[in-house]
Amino acid sequence: MSTTMPASGRPDARSTHASGAAYPGYRTLWRWHFYAGLFVMPFLIVLAITGTIYCFQPQIEPLLYPHRLVVAPQATPRLPADALLARAQASLPPGAQAIRAHIEANPARSAEFVFALPHGNAPATKESVYVNPYNGDLLGTLDVDRRFMQVDRMLHRKLLIGKPGELLMELAACWTLVMIGTGVALWWPRRSVSPNATLRAALLPRFGAKGRPFWKSLHAAIGFWLAAGALAFVLSGLPWTGSWGKQFKALATRVSLGAPRGAWGGGLPLQSTLPGAGHAAQGEHGEHAGHDMASMPGMVMDDLPLPNVPWAVGAVPVPQSPEAAAQSADDSPAPTPARWTLDQVVAQMAALGVQSGYDIALPASASGVYTVSYFPPDPKRERTVYIDQYSGKVLKDIRYADYGAVSQVISYGTSLHMGRYFGLANQLICTAISLGLAALAVTGFVMWWLRRPARALAAPARERAAPPMRSWKAGLVVLGIVFPLMGATMLGVWLLDKIAFGRRETLSSS
Repeated sequence: MSTTMPASGRPDARSTHASGAAYPGYRTLWRWHFYAGLFVMPFLIVLAITGTIYCFQPQIEPLLYPHRLVVAPQATPRLPADALLARAQASLPPGAQAIRAHIEANPARSAEFVFALPHGNAPATKESVYVNPYNGDLLGTLDVDRRFMQVDRMLHRKLLIGKPGELLMELAACWTLVMIGTGVALWWPRRSVSPNATLRAALLPRFGAKGRPFWKSLHAAIGFWLAAGALAFVLSGLPWTGSWGKQFKALATRVSLGAPRGAWGGGLPLQSTLPGAGHAAQGEHGEHAGHDMASMPGMVMDDLPLPNVPWAVGAVPVPQSPEAAAQSADDSPAPTPARWTLDQVVAQMAALGVQSGYDIALPASASGVYTVSYFPPDPKRERTVYIDQYSGKVLKDIRYADYGAVSQVISYGTSLHMGRYFGLANQLICTAISLGLAALAVTGFVMWWLRRPARALAAPARERAAPPMRSWKAGLVVLGIVFPLMGATMLGVWLLDKIAFGRRETLSSS
């Protein structure tokens, strides 16, 4: 937020006073707002576009892949899930392993199964196979990682460049907090500086103005109206980030603010046990030895081939049975036990009140379990269910009420962030906020372009006698402590500002 720069390159005193640049601390706030916007601007545009597209996934995907996802409803009953899975399996080359089934009761939607396709020493690829649920005809396939919405999602989260992109997006979200805070402070009308400054006048752009004053008023008005929504967007998205979000999720789980310990133990073994296997060793408190996942270090729910997992359960270890795995590796011959069928799992979920719109991660080993993830728009209906692959016993049924306080809040934030909670209205609100953030980036760039001097960054000039601004400094320190990655970059920006720009500042106006 800044004022007009005359052609001479010197600030106009009248415009400076009218904008409120005269009060102590204005230029310091503007300088931090400038640096935050400079870094955030390109990422905001990417986040806005990809986020808006992803909000409308339910409407867009059937239009993109109508011959795979959409079928004509029929009066005849749907074929059993196991029969459809067999048809899908038969269409793929030998070695393809079924890893997930999507259960959908919508009569106009196809049946979808995901397979892992091995490629020698290269990592396996994941492919979705679509089958007509009424006659079993193969409708087509899609590469899971190249599916349009998956590409859009990875661009939104990682810029399609893996971990570096994930960290950049996390930093952009954190710096947006600085941009919002300094932007609101700069916008706030002060009568002590400008007698004509009123709250009402500051809420609307000056449509009669031309040039940079118009762009400045437009930028300020958009920023104010979006401030609360943008803040909610950032705070609801940060728990899903790959660095801070992952650590925060693990911490919340450990201290019973995420998924309480009682939701995972309860005296029941969370693994499939081969028929005839002996009881697993008990811990000193009677908990099952397999509960700590010692046999599969590092594997958590987020690692399963599921498209969406509730935030509360993402950091929880994947259930496995070391003893069952040991028995399956025994040289002594043993009959292959009967396996619980996919149709039986579907029937169990229907009895539990979950009819449609969920995914089942299929057991990948003799000690694995069926893992059902139900991630509906209403967080209170979220479910994560483990089912023994041999006996069909429900080992655990985790619901919203089992979450800790933090996870319950984040669940609602996630649903609102994704535009899922209250239908089309939620999608439209998210779209308005996203595109508004993109407009802030564009108007901010135009303002900089109109006042930039030749061959210079055109950062706002530093104040000669800046006030202590202890509250603002304390706020930045707190942000740096809560978000360490951001703290490191703030220190870097401060040093760069002192060393690189301190001695060759460009005189600019407010």
